Amino acid sequence: MSTHFRPPNLALTTIGLSLATFMQVLDTTIANVSLPTIAGNLGVSNDQSTWVITSFAVSMAISLPLTGFLTRRFGEVKLFVWCTLLFSLTSFMCGVSQSMGMLLLFRALQGAVAGPMYPVTQSLLIGTYPPEKRGMALALLSMVTVVAPIAGPILGGWITDNYSWPWIFFINVPIGIFASVVVANQLRAKLEQLERPRVDYVGLITLIIGVGALQIVLDKGNDEDWFNSQFIIIASIVSAVALAVFLIWELTDKDPIVDLKLFRHRNFTTGTLAMVLGYAAFFSIALLVPLWLQQNLGYTSTWAGFATAPLGVIPVLLTFFVGKYATRMDLRLLAAASFLVMGGTCFMRADFYLQIDFYHVAMVQLWQGLGVALFFMPTLTILLSDLQTNEIASGSGLATFLRTLGGSFSASITTLMWTRRAVTHHEQLTEHITPYNPAAQHALEQLSHGNPQRGATVLNGMITQQSFQISFNEVFHVLGWIFIALIVVIFLAKPPFTPKARPVGGGH
Repeated sequence: MSTHFRPPNLALTTIGLSLATFMQVLDTTIANVSLPTIAGNLGVSNDQSTWVITSFAVSMAISLPLTGFLTRRFGEVKLFVWCTLLFSLTSFMCGVSQSMGMLLLFRALQGAVAGPMYPVTQSLLIGTYPPEKRGMALALLSMVTVVAPIAGPILGGWITDNYSWPWIFFINVPIGIFASVVVANQLRAKLEQLERPRVDYVGLITLIIGVGALQIVLDKGNDEDWFNSQFIIIASIVSAVALAVFLIWELTDKDPIVDLKLFRHRNFTTGTLAMVLGYAAFFSIALLVPLWLQQNLGYTSTWAGFATAPLGVIPVLLTFFVGKYATRMDLRLLAAASFLVMGGTCFMRADFYLQIDFYHVAMVQLWQGLGVALFFMPTLTILLSDLQTNEIASGSGLATFLRTLGGSFSASITTLMWTRRAVTHHEQLTEHITPYNPAAQHALEQLSHGNPQRGATVLNGMITQQSFQISFNEVFHVLGWIFIALIVVIFLAKPPFTPKARPVGGGH
């Protein structure tokens, strides 16, 4: 059986697959801005409402590495269609939820069926495009991956302000049904070799416990003050033990539920490492810039969305060119150029200050878009390049899982570093404000207007803002150097980087 299957209408198939992925990636960020409204409507605290994000992330992180097992068992087309239909159904149930418990249950189920959608889409696109056009398919998917998270908060805010929060979930229903009907119809004749792999229960249970606990630690760590919280300590121990058992078991089991032996491929290992670290650093930027705009510069969430949105412009414009011409070049050079541009924009942000205008923030975002446009497709192509055809869904699921986990780690570490360093700088800046410092006393008098208490409050507010600004600049300095270091990592991969087009089973 040849790997290359031609659907009746390639364009329609691509639209169906891309729409489903867009919807799934959009859902990772669309609810973020609506949390206060959801909390108010369902009568819970803002802290409790963050579980709307956590429950989705935990379930998705668990189901991602199972993609390879599920495709062997059910086939890629059937898995995609069912996941997309169930995603629509769980989205509808999220929208009609009357209590927080009900919403969290359906968000968790939504995350579980969302997991395999992206890696299976990737595998189906590679399988339906001829080898010389696969770069185009991957570039298109990369664009969707970049644009959807940017569109999420803007769209979510607009829907919540103009309609009501359930609509952020209801919009998935028609999209999901359309995508699944189109793909089921177009790929109906695609032959797939199904297996009945035995279920590796030890691997499955340790994966669920280990990854579930780890994702909760990463999501809740900052709120619970990390290891000062007994809950975080217990969850960390549970996660460490379960993941240790999982790793040992999966490497020794003859039919593991997650195929860790994929790391025997040099390009898969190198590409995945570059993808995970690059995405983690990119995720830190995507998280920190809007936070800083709202907290330090007083932007509303909508304006923070507009200031960060130019990031998506260049990836959209360049998709066609990257897809068409990238494979003619050494992909390591493209990825290195991407890391250079993203590192450069981080160093630019390391010089930001409190009075910076909207234009400068937006322009740096625009330039970063060039780095993003050159990042996903070359790195993806490199990591998939030395996998057998029947390993692509597994490899894509595993790489996407590690990338998602990398994003969670970076979100926790970045917010922790930003706040901790700000506290340190606040202490250093206030050291000189004493009754014996004439300059400090003069400043207090200027600010107080006859009310010493008010003067002290205003001055403290100014120092806090400056502390967070210095800390922001430091974090971006570090991120800049991480991107520069990744240039070395990507050159550990070795050509050729064309995905292997060979029959399932590996033989010629």
